[in-house]
Amino acid sequence: MKQPERILTVTADDFGLSREVNDAVELAHRDGILTAASLMVAEPWCADAVERARRLPKLSVGLHLTLVEGRAVLPPGEVPDLLGPDGKLQTDLARYGAEIFFRPRVQRQVAAEIRAQFEAYARTGLPLHHVDAHKHFHIHPTIAGLLLEIGQEFGMRALRVPVEPAAVLGKVEKVSQGLEARLAGPYAKLLRARARRMGLVVADHVFGLAWSGAMSSERVLGILGNLPVGRTEIYTHPATADAFDGAAQGYRYRDELAALLAPEARAALQASGAQIA
Repeated sequence: MKQPERILTVTADDFGLSREVNDAVELAHRDGILTAASLMVAEPWCADAVERARRLPKLSVGLHLTLVEGRAVLPPGEVPDLLGPDGKLQTDLARYGAEIFFRPRVQRQVAAEIRAQFEAYARTGLPLHHVDAHKHFHIHPTIAGLLLEIGQEFGMRALRVPVEPAAVLGKVEKVSQGLEARLAGPYAKLLRARARRMGLVVADHVFGLAWSGAMSSERVLGILGNLPVGRTEIYTHPATADAFDGAAQGYRYRDELAALLAPEARAALQASGAQIA
């Protein structure tokens, strides 16, 4: 059978973070172009997200590994170095990343938390469609190695690696590559090659980094209208409100939901000829 020229996944991150996110995921999948969601297993609305996923058999669900800016699965006494003063996972990525790289004690705690999140996902009974990470912290070389090793034990078969094609972005609107993308790019490409050598499914093109939290209808339509050949993922952050517990400052959650629900998006997806995966 001939391989399709274009394969597309449209993902919502932060599934389980709040009711507003869960409502949006269900709406965007039922009535829009959303095909997948990434589950935060330690967040307060995780059980609700799992219940919805069971009612949506065509929604592909994966693990949104969370090691920063969220809640840990393990109790504080088991991962003290991963937590900030508020009891949640640390937010200072530069200092935290250095500690993970240089301190074996912290590495052991990270490994334990990664394993605990995979175990929590397994307990949901949902198939593990994919794995990605909050704030793409798995690009960190130490975390990447731990994730690949532990993920294999739990049947991980697809991994998001955020390699975003600037040429396609430029066809949609003028955009300058941010510091995060410039720093992550070389590590992301190394991780993509490593994951593929292990037999994991990894998209050729990932969209969502440059416009994180601002995937407007115009941008989604622009990407769909210029969809490159190969396997592509568009990841988004839809919600039914812009302000809720756990919301990222400045994110346009409602605009992203509207972009996924727009009839023009469905038409553009059909016109692209992409196979949904």
